[in-house]
Amino acid sequence: MVTKNISRTSPHLFLPPRFRHLYSSSSSSAAADWYKSPTKHHQCPVEDPDPIITALSQAIQNLDSKSVQTSLKHILPSVQPQHIITLITLNPDSLTPHSLFSFFTWLSSHSNTTFRHTLHTYCTMIHFLCTHQLLSEAKSLLQMVVSRKGKNSASAVFGVIVETKGTQRSDLYVFTGLMTAYLETGFVSDAIQCFRLSKNHKFRVSFDACRKVLEHLMKLKSFKSVWGFYKEILECGYPASLYFFNNLMHRFCKEGEIVVARSIFCEIRKWGLRQSVVSFNTLINGYIKLGDLNEGFRLKASMETSGLQPDIYTYNALINGLCRDGQMDDANDLFSEMLNKGLVANFVTFTTLINGHCKNGRMDLAMEMYQRMLGESLTPDLITYNTILSGLCRKGDTKEAQDLVFEMSTKGLKPDKFTYTTLADGFCKEGDLDKAFQYRERMLKESIVLDNVAYATLIYGLCRQGKAFDAENMLREMMNVGLRPDDATYTMVINEFCKMGE
Repeated sequence: MVTKNISRTSPHLFLPPRFRHLYSSSSSSAAADWYKSPTKHHQCPVEDPDPIITALSQAIQNLDSKSVQTSLKHILPSVQPQHIITLITLNPDSLTPHSLFSFFTWLSSHSNTTFRHTLHTYCTMIHFLCTHQLLSEAKSLLQMVVSRKGKNSASAVFGVIVETKGTQRSDLYVFTGLMTAYLETGFVSDAIQCFRLSKNHKFRVSFDACRKVLEHLMKLKSFKSVWGFYKEILECGYPASLYFFNNLMHRFCKEGEIVVARSIFCEIRKWGLRQSVVSFNTLINGYIKLGDLNEGFRLKASMETSGLQPDIYTYNALINGLCRDGQMDDANDLFSEMLNKGLVANFVTFTTLINGHCKNGRMDLAMEMYQRMLGESLTPDLITYNTILSGLCRKGDTKEAQDLVFEMSTKGLKPDKFTYTTLADGFCKEGDLDKAFQYRERMLKESIVLDNVAYATLIYGLCRQGKAFDAENMLREMMNVGLRPDDATYTMVINEFCKMGE
């Protein structure tokens, strides 16, 4: 790596290609021998070195000296951006990278100077810093450039970076750094533009920078942009990741974009990878959530054909779909198939089947699954208990429902609003208003706020007993706490008054 001992006889090696014709192959003069204060970015060969560059180069070596700084004041009014570019590019006195950068920052921050850095001077210094592995310093300059140029500036900044590159070996660091700087500033579209411009100019950026763009797009939930950008990355030869394919499929499935998820699933093999059990499960889950059981089972068959064995997650997804569709016989058959293959049912399996049996009115099968669940040393949660309670109360078995609440409490689970409302509804339907209102009192005692469902349940119970005035009072209480009764609740109360001739 070049730091101090830069050849004085071959300055053309450090110039951009368009400047090299200014040197003859036989020239042995020093780097500054050709330059004389041009006003544009092009230089013309002259016999004597530019005194400004010579003075600057010598002064930089003693930048901390007050006398030097005083002498610089006489030179600075004449310093142009191209002087700085030439000084950095040729470095005629073999100044250390740190001293050149110190002068560069001093020049921009010194309050007594009228000099202002341009985009060209910044980009030249960025290349210089990256070439000499001063990456944190280069990063700070890139962030400064991006923040000053703002959004939608990638094309302009990139153009100047290419123009000032010369022969410096800074490609990967500079273009990766520019892409990262735009991303960290929040200009995602500019970061992507940097990647595309680098690709068009045959420059390489690090895969890590591309990955960060993908992660940022994921956080923005811009999944179609993620997929489009990921395909661009893959087409440039970056490594494919099965984990990322699966993760992206999962995101699209959650959004209901099953067609896109399926296309990603099919693309996996195109990039030399093989779908895993997770890949199949992700897509199966997506189809089940959309109610497409047939496609879910077709994927299970395809999975087995490809030599992969469905796991507990595969079966849980399909059992869930069958239970939601009311196909409980098929769900039980699939449950038996799963067990015959040596898989062990988990909490999700039992809870899904219990819920399915409860909704279909088969409390005998629901309780059987509940007992099997306990036999597997699995502890039901509050949702599982509430599901069974709801089924028992619909069936009219409030005694067993109460026993279950007691059992639930012994396991450390505290009844919630749904638990009490379900029990109150069960007793209202049985005509036992005293029991129903006891649960209302327990809710108030435990600081559980009654909602529309709880009030509507009690009003229904009162109306069923012909207690129109009590129902009206409950209706007004409901309104006083800020709840709005629905049409059905009003209709129940009105109907009871009509029956009374009121």
